[in-house]
Amino acid sequence: MGDYESLVTAAAEVPLHGWDFGWLSGRAVGAEPSWHYAELACKMLVDADRVLDIDTGGGELLAALGPPAGRTWAAEGWPPNVPVARERLAPLGVTVVATEELPFPDGEFSVVLNRHGRFDAAGLARVLAAGGTLLTQQVGSEDCSGVNEALDAPVTAKRWNLDVATEALTAAGLDVVDAVEEFPVLAFHDVGALVYQLRMVPWQVPDFTVDRYDPALRRLHARIESDGPFEVRTHRFLVRAVLPRAGGSS
Repeated sequence: MGDYESLVTAAAEVPLHGWDFGWLSGRAVGAEPSWHYAELACKMLVDADRVLDIDTGGGELLAALGPPAGRTWAAEGWPPNVPVARERLAPLGVTVVATEELPFPDGEFSVVLNRHGRFDAAGLARVLAAGGTLLTQQVGSEDCSGVNEALDAPVTAKRWNLDVATEALTAAGLDVVDAVEEFPVLAFHDVGALVYQLRMVPWQVPDFTVDRYDPALRRLHARIESDGPFEVRTHRFLVRAVLPRAGGSS
């Protein structure tokens, strides 16, 4: 794939635009969980009255879902992503709101989508209409912990898994109807792919820079050259929950 310097330099200089991992195609290869979030979300949008997509990123996934025009809102809290999302989603009739919170009226949405977004169980329950459905796919706290181990970087994430999430949603008054958790493999085929990944997900190693982790990155480069791809386990879980109607029926 190339020598160490050229790989990490190229990865460090790629402009980050929206929530697009296309640069990693063929270089970081991950197994998908057994469920298909996009397919599940598409089915929910067919008869949706009002839809909210939380932490939409650059709107890439929401655009692919074919959101109902004039009946869909997208929230995005990272300022660089907001103009990207608006450029992509406005032509589809989606309103993009620049916010890290949920500044929407109570009971506003029949469907709330949240793929790898912020998770506030009480807030999610508040903006759902009675009988409305939340679909969320979350990244668990054990996600890619093998990266931290290989770089000798601390793991700072709080415990976050299916049990914690479902307990919070139940406490907020939602009925959990589907819940599944898996740990698919992610393989980095060169050290540059790892550098780019850590730029895209800076919370994995918050103090990451190529210079700071140069010795560990060089060890990983040599390991990949001799043994093949560097593999870690991701951590994903999916929950579908419904806010009961009056009288307790979902």
